[in-house]
Amino acid sequence: MRIAVVQTNPVFGQVGSNVREAVSLMEGANADLFVLPELFNTGYNFVNKEEVEHLSESVTGETFRAISGLAKRKSCYIVYGFVEKADRLYNSAALAGPGGLIGLYRKIHLYYRENLFFAAGNMGFPVFDLPLGKIGMMICFHRMYPESARTLALQGVDLIAHPSNLVMPYCPDAMVTRCLENRVFAATANRIGRENRGGTDLTYIGKSEIVSPRGEILARMKEEETGVSCVEVDLAMAQNKRINEYNDLFLGRKTEQYRLS
Repeated sequence: MRIAVVQTNPVFGQVGSNVREAVSLMEGANADLFVLPELFNTGYNFVNKEEVEHLSESVTGETFRAISGLAKRKSCYIVYGFVEKADRLYNSAALAGPGGLIGLYRKIHLYYRENLFFAAGNMGFPVFDLPLGKIGMMICFHRMYPESARTLALQGVDLIAHPSNLVMPYCPDAMVTRCLENRVFAATANRIGRENRGGTDLTYIGKSEIVSPRGEILARMKEEETGVSCVEVDLAMAQNKRINEYNDLFLGRKTEQYRLS
């Protein structure tokens, strides 16, 4: 299958044009699964909760209709981040396919000022069994919590789709470790650009990447480019957890020894 990460430069609050830019980039690429950045349609650096509320959508809102329409036209799957309006406001990621909405994930580990605006996710770490393989989602800051990727890996995922808005230079390297310690693929889609709003100045580092179960960086985009990077992979690689003839990464876990005293 072909995995693609889409690196965009959204303008804060310009949902229509941000979505059109992303759709245009994907229209010109050939992939079975596309991964878009966190909050790709709205921008990230909110000043107050009123902005979050104003830019929020239901899971089947305007952004979903554009993304799912593309997924149907191209017979592909797309993971994307957006502000979800539900019982509360969530930093969420949705998975759309040729038949419409497949699944939803709500960000559990909120970063920095997200804690002022969003409720923490309440859906756990769901896994979606696609014709391509088993897909899980986590969002940006989850890279700092090994339990996130491990929880997905223990449920049998082949690929972690990882919408992100990375600002710290070491962030992409963290996903190399997550892939290596779980023997899974990961597709981290980041954005570029700068948002200086309300006294908070954020510069996004790009470097969207696709990493193999061996920790190999199969693709990594530049810091200031927009576009799509595609890699052809065999997701079955992620099902082999053997390191050598004596060690299986998961069968060798000593869970009885991991309890905190």
